[in-house]
Amino acid sequence: MKKLVGTLLALVMVLSLTAAIAEPLNLTMYFPVNVGGSAAALIDAMTQDFNAENPDIHVDAVYTGNYDDTVTAIQSAIQGGNAPDLFVSLATQRFTMADTKMAMPLDDLIAADPEGQAFIDDFIDGFMLDSYVDGSIYSIPFQRSTMVMYYNKDAFREVGLDPDAPPTTWDELVEYGLKLTNENRKGVGLALNSGSAQWGFTGFSLQNCTNGVGLMSADGKHIYFNTPENVEALQFWLDLQNKYEIMNKGIVQWTDLPTQFLAGEVAMIYHTTGNLTNIKNNATFDFGVCFLPAGRQWGAPTGGGNFYITNGISEERQQAAWKFIKFCCSTERAAQWSIDTGYVATRESCYETQLLKDYYAGFPQALVAYEQLQYAQPELTTYSAAEMWRILNDNIQAAVTGEMTAEEALEAAQEQGEELLADYQ
Repeated sequence: MKKLVGTLLALVMVLSLTAAIAEPLNLTMYFPVNVGGSAAALIDAMTQDFNAENPDIHVDAVYTGNYDDTVTAIQSAIQGGNAPDLFVSLATQRFTMADTKMAMPLDDLIAADPEGQAFIDDFIDGFMLDSYVDGSIYSIPFQRSTMVMYYNKDAFREVGLDPDAPPTTWDELVEYGLKLTNENRKGVGLALNSGSAQWGFTGFSLQNCTNGVGLMSADGKHIYFNTPENVEALQFWLDLQNKYEIMNKGIVQWTDLPTQFLAGEVAMIYHTTGNLTNIKNNATFDFGVCFLPAGRQWGAPTGGGNFYITNGISEERQQAAWKFIKFCCSTERAAQWSIDTGYVATRESCYETQLLKDYYAGFPQALVAYEQLQYAQPELTTYSAAEMWRILNDNIQAAVTGEMTAEEALEAAQEQGEELLADYQ
């Protein structure tokens, strides 16, 4: 009898152990999509591949709208006690994520991983710049982009411009824009809506600045909105609309620009590399991609989303989330993600893959973003970044709508921004 009981107990233990092994660790990831195309479907496919290769872990990828919507969803989930285990959010949110303890520092995970430091060292410096807060790494570059200029080569030919010689300076931008503008088409398209204006303005600030940093200090605690150079840059925006009339007037929407470009309604647009594949797949005309035209020098903003791990989750969940991040950011997958979306491949090793070499050989426009990174810096990034963006964007829009001059708008933004950052001085 005792032997039978012992056998049954052993069988129960085996069955319990088998059930435990068969039950995967379930993780939830929130992610945004802020570009056209099929990025959401691609993330779903990548997640399914990870789950298939890792039967002990199951990641549920939840699309949460645009970047702003995603931050709101994360905050609501944390407050409701149902936080995601990891998420993709703007790199520019890193100070806020650290300050509010929504995200955890990743240094211990990196140090404990035999491949951790080599993994980090392989990321492009221009993207890793905005992963740090007070010397600690809080995020890993993922769907990263920079702003480039897309231009309609057929329209260039139509007005006698060399289709292989896009504008390289602000003066040439105006010159070309005047030639390209007619009753059915504007020469230049630049987004001025809230949430996008600060990205474009970061680029123009870098192109025109003399302090080497544009709009803010690297530690996120100081802003330089009202410099003469930034006032000059904002005035140039206003002149594109009002003086030269080569750009649609009023608040131009970020999401409208690719559609207008593809419809032939705008000949040159400033937009994210994250829309490159969408434009490539849908353009019915010959198009080019080039550096952003220079002011005093070349300059461009980096942007896009990084992976974060939610603060306060168990060590087991941290390790599983880290494994998923490394999977998504592996060299081959990062290269393929760049090809599929137009985002910039984030690791130096990506550019040694035959995959990207073949892609660039057949589609050289895609290489422009990587080549421009040497002149790029992070977009406006401070503590309380969302509020700071609103301050700058609201005042820029007041200038665009004629309520303020460029100087008045940036003076007001400087005063309001300094007040916001007072607690961090």
